[in-house]
Amino acid sequence: MKDFKRGMKDGLPIALGYVSVSFTFGLMAVSAGMDWWQAVLISMTNVTSAGQFAGLDIMVAGGAMVEMALSQFVINLRYALMSLSLSQKVDKTVYTIYRFIVGFGVTDEIFAVAMSRDRKVSRYYMFGLIAVPYFGWAGGTLAGAVLGGILPEIVRSSLGIAIYGMFLAIIIPKAHEDSRYMKVILIAIALSCCFKWIPGLNRVSSGFVIIICAVAASAAGALFYPVLDGEGKEDEE
Repeated sequence: MKDFKRGMKDGLPIALGYVSVSFTFGLMAVSAGMDWWQAVLISMTNVTSAGQFAGLDIMVAGGAMVEMALSQFVINLRYALMSLSLSQKVDKTVYTIYRFIVGFGVTDEIFAVAMSRDRKVSRYYMFGLIAVPYFGWAGGTLAGAVLGGILPEIVRSSLGIAIYGMFLAIIIPKAHEDSRYMKVILIAIALSCCFKWIPGLNRVSSGFVIIICAVAASAAGALFYPVLDGEGKEDEE
């Protein structure tokens, strides 16, 4: 229980951050025509902010299932890589069945907190670390779905841009730290603008635009700014 409580304590700040973003998702989902329980169900079975917002856009636009599957694969592929890395951090109490449970709950913030620990982490710590943000995410969605309808229009419109603020908070520090990140971000922005304004390209559905921009910008970054062998070790030193 000591490890579980420590995990819950470490997960509390993450949960508080999730509430505002998931509130926005619940509000937007209901505004798009979903019932409150459908919005909550999506949050409880996905736990991925970027994936859920992108998926909501695809559903609203009447996108195809293959479009949904590909967009979610591209957006959430990083979680598979994080889980592989995290598997080296957990101790021997995290058996195979528990690895599936932990893998479901891995997010960027949970991964970062778990990896920052100066020792191996137990399954009890991971369960505590995941549980609080998970219920914070689901609870925020429920609040947004139920209360969104009674909020003034100006408040709902303001909350609608919260997700973009979260993304900016993720990319701006990295772009400021390393110009390579900035260049890759600009490539993605340029591609997105092309799909927005160029005739013909602006007919491509939002889901495929996300897939194309993400893959193309990532490929350009890997091509022009490859990570050389030993670079990571030099940075750590």
